[in-house]
Amino acid sequence: MITQNKNGIFSILYALFFVTLPSKLKTREIIMTQEQYVNDAVELLQKLIATPSVSHNEKDAADIMEQAIRDYGFEPHREANNVWIVDPHFDESKPTLLLNAHIDTVKPVASWTRDPFSPSIENVKLVADNGVVADNGEKGTEEETLFGLGSNDCGGGLCSLLQMFRMLTEKPQSYNLIYLASAEEEVSGKDGISRALPLLPPINLAIVGEPTGMNPAVAEKGLMVLDVIAHGKSGHAARNEGVNAIYEALDDMRWIRDYKFEKVSEFLGPTKMTLTVVNAGTQHNVIPDKCTMLVDIRTNEFYDNEEVYHFICQHLKSECKAHSFRLKSSRIDPEHPLIKKCVAMGMKPFGSPTLSDQALMSFPSFKLGPGESSRSHSADEFIKISEIADAIAKYTLLLDGATI
Repeated sequence: MITQNKNGIFSILYALFFVTLPSKLKTREIIMTQEQYVNDAVELLQKLIATPSVSHNEKDAADIMEQAIRDYGFEPHREANNVWIVDPHFDESKPTLLLNAHIDTVKPVASWTRDPFSPSIENVKLVADNGVVADNGEKGTEEETLFGLGSNDCGGGLCSLLQMFRMLTEKPQSYNLIYLASAEEEVSGKDGISRALPLLPPINLAIVGEPTGMNPAVAEKGLMVLDVIAHGKSGHAARNEGVNAIYEALDDMRWIRDYKFEKVSEFLGPTKMTLTVVNAGTQHNVIPDKCTMLVDIRTNEFYDNEEVYHFICQHLKSECKAHSFRLKSSRIDPEHPLIKKCVAMGMKPFGSPTLSDQALMSFPSFKLGPGESSRSHSADEFIKISEIADAIAKYTLLLDGATI
């Protein structure tokens, strides 16, 4: 009994001592904890950069993610090269938040001046407005910067969100958490997130860690590609015989160029069709009997891909085939509690023209991650260490104790 009383007294004294600590010391305690998570995120990101993970070849990177998750004390699940973990406090009566980012990268472009698979942290001078490396004599701020393929797209988000899963699951939240590192995002591959999602519990909301400058992308354009084929009849050009398939296609080309979809999105603008490839003919003296066209269609959130496809088919006399309907536009209500909280924190919602794994999600989602989209797929890709630290701090403020 005496020992228990002593322990109780010491607990009370410790609590009183901590309460009376200067606020700066308490803040430093929290910052140091977050600093360790930042260090862990950067260390993991360096390992991933040093491990080539171009789309379809992510096995080694998935192995690294799986081991890191085990090292953090969680039990990972895996399907192909998609790796995920489920909240240890999972409660079916609560809504579920998915934290998602991808582990694959594009192939490095030829203009890299560094080894894209050699992660290096350097103090470099960066232009404040857009974060690009400054030329000699150009004003800028020197920042600690990590270079390497996939550092910005989207290794920063991938590693930051994993740290958030660790932090947020230290105590029960009003929602469940699932963290998913997905494969084949850059090519919208069938062995990517679409293989993992059916194996997860029902999802109510997702945050996708693509580079957005830590501003929420509340809408994302969908993509549909069409093969449009005009048919004619071959003949000798000198004899004015046959039916020229190119001429047969001209009216369709004009309609594709000129038609304007009525519903315009506040964040994404209009749905847009672009004729990008035309092929016809075999040689100068043969009337072409076939003209094939490739049409790129970017849909806003007001149009379903299948709906647009059937509408186009009704207006073209050429044959029309869709490559796929699966990459749909996505949107979250700007009045969603988390988006309103983002705005209250000083973030600016916007619409994203670039595709992500959101296109394959049937539930509400938004993109929010460190880095800038303008750096993605570019030579000498980088992310600032301060951007990772800022992301972890803002994710914490946004999600800890939040309602989804």
